[in-house]
Amino acid sequence: MGRSLKKGPYINPKIYKKVLKLKKEGKADKTILKVYDRACTIFPEMVGMKIAVHMGKGFQVVYITEEMVGHRLGEFAPTTRFKGHAKKGKLAKVYAFTGRYLKDEKYEIIQ
Repeated sequence: MGRSLKKGPYINPKIYKKVLKLKKEGKADKTILKVYDRACTIFPEMVGMKIAVHMGKGFQVVYITEEMVGHRLGEFAPTTRFKGHAKKGKLAKVYAFTGRYLKDEKYEIIQ
């Protein structure tokens, strides 16, 4: 569900001021701006900048392009990493929904 048109897009004022300051000084393409606010909407002044978006443990560097304007910063920095599916055979059919590989130990399934 999107934000109402009456309110307008959510833009963090601190981030907005930092972006405008970097653009004014001419350092926008040479500086990486660290951002913790994943809900902030990408605005047109950010185009061409590199922004490090917080992922929970570290930062993901995102290069902002024109197609990203209007989206949120958090959309481009996933918080989980896909480590692969369960290996074929050996309980993979039983535990396929968890995505984990279990060792050769015998497990009891309780229904």
